Amino acid sequence: MRKERLIVPIIVTVALVWAVAQLISSVLFERSLNQALEDLEARGEWRVSRPENRQGWLTSEGRLVLAPLLGRPWQLELTYEARHGLLSTDVQGTLVPRLGSALQKALGEVSALSLPRWEGRYHTLSGKSELRLALAPFVIQQGGRELDVRGARVRLEGVFGDWRLRALFDQLTLSDGPAFLTFGPTVLESRYTYTEDAYHFIQRDHLTIDSTRLYYPEFEVTAAPLDLQSQMVLDESELRLKGRLELGEVHVPSEAPDTALLSGEIEAELSRLNADAVREIIRRVRLEAAWGDPERPMAEGVMARLEPEVRKLLSDSPRLDVTHIALQSPLLGINVAADGALFFDGRRVDTLALEDLRDPRTRRAWRERIDGDFVWYDAPTVAALWLGLPLGTRELQFDVIRGQWRVNGRPMPELWPQ
Repeated sequence: MRKERLIVPIIVTVALVWAVAQLISSVLFERSLNQALEDLEARGEWRVSRPENRQGWLTSEGRLVLAPLLGRPWQLELTYEARHGLLSTDVQGTLVPRLGSALQKALGEVSALSLPRWEGRYHTLSGKSELRLALAPFVIQQGGRELDVRGARVRLEGVFGDWRLRALFDQLTLSDGPAFLTFGPTVLESRYTYTEDAYHFIQRDHLTIDSTRLYYPEFEVTAAPLDLQSQMVLDESELRLKGRLELGEVHVPSEAPDTALLSGEIEAELSRLNADAVREIIRRVRLEAAWGDPERPMAEGVMARLEPEVRKLLSDSPRLDVTHIALQSPLLGINVAADGALFFDGRRVDTLALEDLRDPRTRRAWRERIDGDFVWYDAPTVAALWLGLPLGTRELQFDVIRGQWRVNGRPMPELWPQ
């Protein structure tokens, strides 16, 4: 009898624990989703909205809309249905790409055969989220043009403050009549770490394209492979952007199928962009986007309103360091080994104007703030000939003085007619 009397309290306790766990799972999932959307919007690149949301005890569902902050040329609608469990929440839904009215009017109707579906999981205890999207091969047709996607896989995972993305595209082909552009397989790996409201952040991206082919009936260019790495850092004092491009052999098969037109690598870094100005520009642009027309949220006169922040952005005298250039062209018989830097003079930047850059005097005032120098080591004879220098010149020193280019102490000749 005693054991039978204990059964009911045990069942009630287990049911109560299960119900509380379900409720906690639902609440934590909702909080994590809200935090992720706020973090995404804090970067200042996206407009995020949730027009539909129904939070439930066992299940939740809703619809998210993501669009670029500057205008709405396109947007992504994500529907989701979440099934809450004791230790995790399983999520699935559809992904619907849509064009803005301006692009819709310009391009016409664009349609796909089926809606891509995605799935994911949120771990209640650790707060870790995983999202996966697998696309079967599909074709999008529009006005005689065609986008052929031969399968893709996307995986996004992480926790608050640290997200990783890995996307793989087997092959993408954009065709317009007999002309087409094909690239792939393609792999994008990205990691984004940040503090609350993206006050500080680091983003690292690595894009690899195994092969690229551009074809016209009378012309063809191929490149394999292409490797691009970039890093963006916003800290207490500055925003820095560093990039490295490695270009495999570029061929023009119709002209020289066995000899490369170009290959090599370039590495550069942009630094000294004032961090507080970056954060203020992001805040102001988000306000402008919220106030403006949905299709053109940047209202008239926005550059004049942002002018103080843009000037402050340049107040620390930004610099562009091209730390490494190594290009080879066996077809042309030219090699380029060079490095250098450009500097912007940020003193008395309040005297510069942004609103009318079409005015030659305004452009000249900006150009006169630029100084720098580049060195082309072991330059070929033909380069000296182009620049009007003695044929024995082997090193070319390019100087930028108040926006005016000089080479080896001489004014730069006009290479192309105006």
